[in-house]
Amino acid sequence: MDLGLREKRVLVTGSTAGIGLATARALAAEGASVTINGRTQTRVDSAVAALKAEFPDIAISGIAADLSCGAGCDALITTLPDIDVLVNNLGIFEVSPFEQISDADWLRFFEVNVLSGVRLSRHYVQNMRSRNWGRIVFVSSESALQIPAEMIHYGMTKTAQLAVARGLAETLAGTGVTVNSVLPGPTASEGVGAMVAEMAASRGVDAASIEQAFFATARPSSILQRFSTPDEVAAMITYICSEQASATTGAALRVDGGVVRAIA
Repeated sequence: MDLGLREKRVLVTGSTAGIGLATARALAAEGASVTINGRTQTRVDSAVAALKAEFPDIAISGIAADLSCGAGCDALITTLPDIDVLVNNLGIFEVSPFEQISDADWLRFFEVNVLSGVRLSRHYVQNMRSRNWGRIVFVSSESALQIPAEMIHYGMTKTAQLAVARGLAETLAGTGVTVNSVLPGPTASEGVGAMVAEMAASRGVDAASIEQAFFATARPSSILQRFSTPDEVAAMITYICSEQASATTGAALRVDGGVVRAIA
């Protein structure tokens, strides 16, 4: 299937590893011109070099910018003023008891996970609307629907992304611009891999044992009973960015391995 993405200009935030990098790779494979984003030039350069080696005929570039603040978003927009597809993938998470989450942490999570996407969408949607074509995707989480007790501040930001995406989609009614959220379940991203490895080392067991215990206790409703791969999540994101997904907008699309026990 031709997804109609050839030469579309795409920005994927937080894309030097994990779901973001997998998404950038999948979009490049469809012929899109992809811009990688990360906080450090070293990480961005490494990701760009890897994708260029894999897709030598595709336009791939990178912008190092810290999108956790308005100044970082403005710097990125100045360098890349116009795009066709925006994937708001940037996000942070951490396990923390509710009583220990400070005001600063609540604000930090909101700034990174929510406002980064708000700021970029607010800018890029203007030309998308003028051209009557565009795609905006918020990479949320199953934690938006089932708030994890061990990281309530993270869950709050993921729910907020759903609200922003749906509201923005409503403002674009009747246009060729779509806005959707994708909700991955537990995924073997770089951050999750590091956390699992640390837990395994501290307990003197292997990573597979930690994964098995996680799904037995923390996510027992999972039908998949394993971590999804970044590529599995990226496949959904890529489709939603495509010409073929023109009738899907305002949706929250789960790639959660069946963790959420709901039909709708």
